[in-house]
Amino acid sequence: MANVWRALRRRVLTPNVSATLLDTRGFHKKSPAAQQLLEKVGEMFLTGYAHAAEARTPAEAEDRLEALPTRFRGFAYEGAAMAFTMRDRLPLSGGGHLAGFLAGRGGAHNYMAYVGVGWAMARLPRFRWPAAAGTDPLLRWLVLDGYGFHQAYFRTQRYVHEQYRQEHFPWPGQDPSGYATRAIDQGIGRAMWFVAGTDVPLVVSMIEKFAESRRADLYAGTGLAATYAGGADEAELRQLWELAGEHRAQLAQGSAFAAEARIRADLLVPHTGLATRVFCSMDPHDAAKLTQDVRPARPVDGQVPAYESWRQRITGEFVSLGRC
Repeated sequence: MANVWRALRRRVLTPNVSATLLDTRGFHKKSPAAQQLLEKVGEMFLTGYAHAAEARTPAEAEDRLEALPTRFRGFAYEGAAMAFTMRDRLPLSGGGHLAGFLAGRGGAHNYMAYVGVGWAMARLPRFRWPAAAGTDPLLRWLVLDGYGFHQAYFRTQRYVHEQYRQEHFPWPGQDPSGYATRAIDQGIGRAMWFVAGTDVPLVVSMIEKFAESRRADLYAGTGLAATYAGGADEAELRQLWELAGEHRAQLAQGSAFAAEARIRADLLVPHTGLATRVFCSMDPHDAAKLTQDVRPARPVDGQVPAYESWRQRITGEFVSLGRC
């Protein structure tokens, strides 16, 4: 009976994989290879989600996640974090699923996991949103990155083509600088790499339609997606670098974050190194190390959140090294 219940829970909670097909989403198809890659990312995200929706414990889900291909495993962990968050917020769930996940092997994927929490928030009513107090004080803004990605991915017309922005976003609450909207923009920038089907001129043209004040965060998100997910060859990445112009430092910052996320989880793949060499002028290990060398030791949010101060330090390093 327990197995039947878990299978039913998986079926009820897990979205249909057809929702991630480029034709379903109306996303641009640059090439068959790019389409296959992006749809595989969506499939692996939902595979991870399904494993977590059905698992008795986070450890049981991790055993199945670890068997997935290296290139796509991080996306599966992201999906699993979304599912565990959804389960935590269900009535009578008992809670503790996400915390147990992050305390285990999911901790190596904490960047992706926090993004997955943001996906869950986009699907949950506001009164079921997780409390910000229970999240990492430095990385909690990645939750809103995930929220922004979800909205741009599923509500593309409004968030991408109409450049919608929700002012005074209610989470995490204490946000005197209004940084939440910027963190959401970083997620929108990541999603635009998918919306454009990894087509560089198209993603740049979409970014350039946004207000100039938003473009730096959008380029940072695009640089992260191009480095983590891939889908562009060296010539295309160099074209993105050239077209980013004054926002090259943000492109490099996003790329370095992607390298750190992959290396931390032992998921380094060749396209990540190709992207950091183009965007950061260094190999992925050096790019990842740079992010950690300037990471705040004791993150405390002030007028500028510690997360944004960290990002500014990274972009500053690239500028001072003459890489941008």
